Amino acid sequence: MIVDDHPIYRQGLARLFEQEPGFECLGTAADGVEAVRLCKELKPDIVLMDVNMPRLNGRQAAKEIRKHCPDTAIIMLSTFEYEAYVLDSLRSGATAYILKTEPFEKIVSAIRLVHGGGSVLDSRAADKLVRHLQNGEGSSGQNNGNIDILNRRELEILNLTATGLSNKGIGEKLGLTERTVQTYLFTIFGKLGASSRTQAVIYALKEGWIDINDTYEKAEG
Repeated sequence: MIVDDHPIYRQGLARLFEQEPGFECLGTAADGVEAVRLCKELKPDIVLMDVNMPRLNGRQAAKEIRKHCPDTAIIMLSTFEYEAYVLDSLRSGATAYILKTEPFEKIVSAIRLVHGGGSVLDSRAADKLVRHLQNGEGSSGQNNGNIDILNRRELEILNLTATGLSNKGIGEKLGLTERTVQTYLFTIFGKLGASSRTQAVIYALKEGWIDINDTYEKAEG
């Protein structure tokens, strides 16, 4: 489902997806109120949603959608890369944040990754988010929380989750089944009070449990 208050952009995306193999656009909405209503009715796999909209903005709508349609993943589309927008979107339950200036092919790739259990952040937005977490939200790079609430395997999975790997990809790297990884993630969410992979990663970054550069090096290795 596509949600955007600009009709040309909304209709243009819908037409592009009509021509994309393996995709079906179930519906479109012009604001957050309509988005929540349609999600309850259509139960889409993915919602592409603008951050700023009238009546109910994207972040507010995301909270409602996650509440009523927990199996629907939300990808935020925005012209803004402000870290406050990124953080607020992820806290609201979005799994991905992509700038509207990105080519259509990148949006398609992001949807496929999110549908497979992964998460996506635009590289510029991700850079700002990491700097914000390092310098702004009380994170000094030290462990300010109780890291012992997670066992070694859970920390391994959380670190690999931070790289954007899907559940299947994490399982292949650790010799686990996709279902086992999913079970571990549900346990991690419960321990951290998170409602999504992205929220769990943000928590771990803030507490200094994850070094983002070290994490990517290990994932590539």
